Amino acid sequence: MRRHPLTDRPDYLVGPVVRGFDPDIVDALQTALEKDNPGSELFVDDNTGYVRIHAQRFLRVTRASLSEALGRPIDLPSLEPAIAGFAGRMKYTGDDELTWYLAREDR
Repeated sequence: MRRHPLTDRPDYLVGPVVRGFDPDIVDALQTALEKDNPGSELFVDDNTGYVRIHAQRFLRVTRASLSEALGRPIDLPSLEPAIAGFAGRMKYTGDDELTWYLAREDR
């Protein structure tokens, strides 16, 4: 994982901006994103009040990985209060996966 202020081609980065009010959620989401995106370099920018977790072009998190990292079951839509924003486009794939991606899929 590389930590930087997200200045290396920010136009290609996608992923959530997570509110820092629940550090357990932030840590679990980061752990799950690392597990669900092997080979992708995550860029983490911790600004105390919020944390940007991004990767280039595509990022996914599964309910299974997030539940495992958190140590309890969690539904992906319950993350919405913690997500202050995101880069790219965001899409739920059923109840089991949430993705952020760069390009529209309907073109």
